[in-house]
Amino acid sequence: MKCPFCNQDDTRVVDSRPADEGASIRRRRMCDACGKRFTTYEKVETIPLIVIKKDQSREQYSRSKLEAGIMRACYKRPIPIREIRETVDAIEKELFNMEEKEVESKTVGEIVMDNLKDLDGVAYVRFASVYRQFKDVNTFMNELKNFLE
Repeated sequence: MKCPFCNQDDTRVVDSRPADEGASIRRRRMCDACGKRFTTYEKVETIPLIVIKKDQSREQYSRSKLEAGIMRACYKRPIPIREIRETVDAIEKELFNMEEKEVESKTVGEIVMDNLKDLDGVAYVRFASVYRQFKDVNTFMNELKNFLE
């Protein structure tokens, strides 16, 4: 890190502590050349994730939208909110670990269904019925058969 006072490259960290509720790190630095102190902030740079919808329109990924869909699927089910949040965290982690800037909504839906299958069967079928847009009872029964196998 260059010193803002004398432009020398030799600076060292004197003190580090979390800032912005743990979202960044505040570092107190000292220049070895001129002896002056200054503060820097270090923050993780996240790549915004864009979701490509069925109609090829694009929108920025929204955790709250994902969480709302899962909450609707889990409505009146005996699932602790902690487990729902852990499921959302796992889905989000999987999405961001793909290291893609854009992801199709189909991919997001499949990841959600895989995670809901492990969480609760009824929530899985509810989500699948909306996501896969079941047209009739036969389509619904086929999905149930696949789930039971």
